Amino acid sequence: MRGKEKRGLSAWIVALALVAPSFHPPARADWRGFERDFDAEEKPWREIEASLPAYPRPENLVAFEVSAATRNRHFLDAASLSVGEDGVVRYTVVVRTAGGAENVSFEGMRCDTGERKLYAFGRATGSGGGEWVRNRFARWEPIPVRQAASYQRELFYHYLCTVEGKGDLAAIRRYLRQGGLYRDSERDVR
Repeated sequence: MRGKEKRGLSAWIVALALVAPSFHPPARADWRGFERDFDAEEKPWREIEASLPAYPRPENLVAFEVSAATRNRHFLDAASLSVGEDGVVRYTVVVRTAGGAENVSFEGMRCDTGERKLYAFGRATGSGGGEWVRNRFARWEPIPVRQAASYQRELFYHYLCTVEGKGDLAAIRRYLRQGGLYRDSERDVR
């Protein structure tokens, strides 16, 4: 390189060094809505306020199979099933352990994103019924699809969010009657 070219290159490098510290790429958060901004038809999803259903009654419980990996028995309260305007399927689940304990929860499932939210826990009262206790830490979480004993996984793939009836209440009731998407035994579900 000749002297003039070296000086020109050196000046360019110095200028770049002065400008580079003032350049900050956009923060990752700035890119979250990038695609949505270009789609005028797409509106951000908004969850509707969920109201707690009546506490589950034994006559409304429909058993569903989860996996041979668990000895727990799982039931869905057919009376609590709903599909909101926000696309969330809401339901009450009762899990009875082999030791006789019973866990009751009111949950929601977003079929579009594969997430679930636990809204409230059930607490038995002395009169054979129960009451709800809101989950103060409720948030949307991924459905554990790799856990064989996950009842949320079973509900997601075979009852609530199937390819044939995503968030369709009539289809969900039909799947409960037949024991899931790929089963064909008929049971009575209101």
